[in-house]
Amino acid sequence: MKNELTIISQFEIAGALLGLLSFAGVAMAQMAGSGTTKPAGQIETRSTAAEGEREKPGRHTTSTAALSAQDKTFMMNAAKGGMMEVQWGKAASDYSKNPEVKKFGKRMMADHSKANNELIALAKRKGVALGQEQAGVKWRGDRDYMNMMVDDHEKDLKEFTAEATNGNDPDVKKFAADTAKVVNQHLQIAKQVRMQVE
Repeated sequence: MKNELTIISQFEIAGALLGLLSFAGVAMAQMAGSGTTKPAGQIETRSTAAEGEREKPGRHTTSTAALSAQDKTFMMNAAKGGMMEVQWGKAASDYSKNPEVKKFGKRMMADHSKANNELIALAKRKGVALGQEQAGVKWRGDRDYMNMMVDDHEKDLKEFTAEATNGNDPDVKKFAADTAKVVNQHLQIAKQVRMQVE
């Protein structure tokens, strides 16, 4: 009987020790898991957040590296055409005898000067150097001027619409889309005024 009790006690003690060791092992594993090693989900989330911060567009988008050749060419052509419209508008307002042609010329000066200033500011932000050469203007009469205005505005409308649709830089595209609306208004007015001088 004594031997049986001793054997039972030894088994009970061994079982209790085994249980304690198992519990301690689980507790240590949990402590190790919550220590320096992070769960995989947390590492991925933190990494993704950091990547998101790196991928956010910067506040200083002045580099021309982001601009495509199409965007740069459009800006340079738009600047050249805009300056020409202002010069010819001044000539029309100075030399035309027709009040509608003079009025149209003044509108060209006002609207294209505004668009030119917006384009210059945009080019400065994007780091694009726009040409400042002035085209020579020689007044040849109302009919020549209005024919030229219809032709130029038809061509310009196609170019501005193409840039607004197919351009790469969102700021340049927005400028093109906004200005295309004004160019279209000019085209409709130019057609009406041309009918009065033919």
